[in-house]
Parts: sequence; structure tokens; C-alpha cells
Amino acid sequence: MDNSAQYLISTVSKRSGVKSDLVRAWERRYQAVKPTRTEGGHRVYTDLDIARLKLLNQATNDGHSISQIAQLSLDDLKTLLKKESEAIVQVIEQSVPVNGNRLHIAEDYIQKCYAAVLAFDAHALESHFENAIVELGTEVFIERLLNPLLTLIGDRWRSGELRPVHEHMASSIVRSLTYILRNNNPCSPNAPRMIVCTPINQLHELGALLAGIIAELKGWKVTYLGANLPAEEIAAAVKFTNASAVTISISFKTDDHVISKELRRLRKLLGKDVALIVGGRAAIHYEAVLDEVGVLKIKNYEHFRQILQDLADQNPNLSSDRVLQS
Repeated sequence: MDNSAQYLISTVSKRSGVKSDLVRAWERRYQAVKPTRTEGGHRVYTDLDIARLKLLNQATNDGHSISQIAQLSLDDLKTLLKKESEAIVQVIEQSVPVNGNRLHIAEDYIQKCYAAVLAFDAHALESHFENAIVELGTEVFIERLLNPLLTLIGDRWRSGELRPVHEHMASSIVRSLTYILRNNNPCSPNAPRMIVCTPINQLHELGALLAGIIAELKGWKVTYLGANLPAEEIAAAVKFTNASAVTISISFKTDDHVISKELRRLRKLLGKDVALIVGGRAAIHYEAVLDEVGVLKIKNYEHFRQILQDLADQNPNLSSDRVLQS
């Protein structure tokens, strides 16, 4: 998160969902954020300020008094919201079976979310996402709503119904909700460690981001590196973190041989003791090289969770109660 002050209040208001006059009021009365000023006297805010305002906005919408929460740290605000979300999800899960109404709910949300994307209504899409996370729970949200929705958006983009900007808007909102989706519970000191990223020339990172979230929910300590990483840098991250696995996502097929070369190079640099896991909608196009270098190929999210469980079982230092069962 960039802590340099660079955003004017109009941008902060749009990204946080808090009106400009309310931002000023929270700043003046409760010191909820502490912007700096330019030489011309304009307030400028950081990414951290935007994150705080977004969390404060959500908490006040849930009924909390701004005077009581304005001084909470970012982590405390996340914990507060997470506990409330978990409580709501628990009630819903007790009354709505996964194989019944929740799947029907997910299908309804796919239609509503796609309509918001088509209308280029970012506010409506974010609202649908936030409500769906609460109603469905993180894993059902990712598997039954988000993944099919992103596939639909990609298909409609290729057919010409949507523009690239529609996909970028949806992806941006998903990234902004990462703080809700991620497992913020403390990881076991002995938890297995994983590096998650996309290889060089693979610029679409949502598949990798969601894989990292699933791994965290299974009790892994994940270091997420983002997109477009060469093999040497991925291997360096493994060395720095002592990771026992690397998960990479391949979303698009390219006409060159870069991906094949990078996979061979990465396998050589990692050695045989580090598991290499590969997924993504375009991974099927690299079947030959994946078999050649010996990777664990993800068929679907359920299969990915099983891979994670099998690898964790091979780690005798991992406490079984830290691996979250799906």
C-alpha cells in the first residue's frame, strides 16, 4: 500500500464512498484521517487514508458510532468487520445449505453483477459484491459467483459485447475488496509457506489473487507477488520466505515460447523440493510443458484445496487445527 500523499479529496471520496464534506467532518472532529497539504493548501491523502475511510464507512453503515471507532487501527477495523461478517455468515449458513439456496443466490447475483458491469455502474457492482460475500461466505462467493462472472465477462469481451474497460473496472473492484476476502486470522508459526504470482508476460492477476486467498483460508502463509514475474525473481522470493510451494496463474495463451521457457527455468531454479502448482484458464494450452517439468495442475478450486491439504499433510510441523477444512 502506497503511503505517499497523492490523492485529492475528490478522488478519496469516489474511492472510499464517503462524501467529501463527511471526510472533512471526520477529519476535523475525530481525527479519523490526517492528510497533509500541498503548497497551495489542498488536502492530499494516501492509500492508507482511503482504506481507513472505506472501513469506517462500512462500520458506520453497520451501526457503529464514528466517535467510538475513528481511532481504531486499520487491523482493528478489519477485525471488527470480519467478526460481524462471520456472525452473519454463520447464521445464514445454518439456514441456507450450500447445495441449495446459496447456489441459487449466487446465480441471481451473477445476473445482477453482470448487469452492473454492462451498465458500467461501479458503485452497484461493489455493493452487490459486498452483499454477496456476507450472504454466501468467501469460498462460495469466489467459486460460485466471482469465477463464473469473470469467465462471463471475458467471453463477452471477446465477443465484442463488452470493452476492455469493463473488465478493468470489475477487476479493480475485486482488488479493492481483498481486505474482506482475505483470512486475517493469525497464521500458525509452523504454517507452510507459499509464493503466489503470475509468470512473465501474464498481466492478468485475478486468478492468482483468488488462489492466494483460497490458500490462506486453508491455513497457508501466503506471500502474494502480483503479476508479470520472471522465474529468477519468483525463485528469489522462495528463498527469502523459505516457501515450500509456488502457485502461478496463466490466464492468456501467447504465441511466443516465453511461458514454456519460464516454466522450465522456474522448475530448474526451484529444484524438486518445492512444489510448483499451476492453474488458470489458459494453462490447458501448455499441457505438454507442464507435464514435462512436473507440476501440480489445478483442475478446479476443490482440486486446488485438495492439493493444498495433501502438501500440508506432508509437512509434519503444521498443526492440523490450523488447516481450515473446506
